[in-house]
Amino acid sequence: MKKLLLITMISVIGFTKALAQDIEFGAKLVINYANLYGDYDGDDSGVTSLINFGVMSEIHINEKFSFQPEIMYSMQGFSTGNGNDDLVNLNYLNVPLMGKYYITKGFSVEAGPQIGFLLSAKNDGEDVKSSFKGLDFGVNFGLGYKLENGLNFGARYNLGVSNINDVDGSSDTFRNGVAQVSIGYFFL
Repeated sequence: MKKLLLITMISVIGFTKALAQDIEFGAKLVINYANLYGDYDGDDSGVTSLINFGVMSEIHINEKFSFQPEIMYSMQGFSTGNGNDDLVNLNYLNVPLMGKYYITKGFSVEAGPQIGFLLSAKNDGEDVKSSFKGLDFGVNFGLGYKLENGLNFGARYNLGVSNINDVDGSSDTFRNGVAQVSIGYFFL
């Protein structure tokens, strides 16, 4: 898994340098509303998490198109009880690779793949990481707005496409589904 993360980061940096006409670097803070979906008989509900953050760069290919790779620490999961009772916390290091199209000055639509590396999984303090696969693949869709001073806002949905269930003997399919609202700032 560490080799895959290293290869991904090297590829992103190489791709960035090859295409870049203009590069901006920044950071962002995200609020997630996360849940699972799939073909299982679970009675779960989503959870909202406030501690999600990361770094990003935006590589401008031309006036309308840009590429935005990110590295994000993301708290995800679900609740098997009412509200936030009996939480299953899934902590990921996500690497979204977003293509952006600017419809008008500052307003963009974005889409792209994401790979997630499971860092930890806990249920009421108990380690349950062995019940979940270490890699999660997804597709992101979203909207963004960037002010000229670098401040930016976004709304995105991550649709998990891979089954993250790794319980022996279980045929249930669990996929992450995460709605996100973000605020960020480009420094350079």
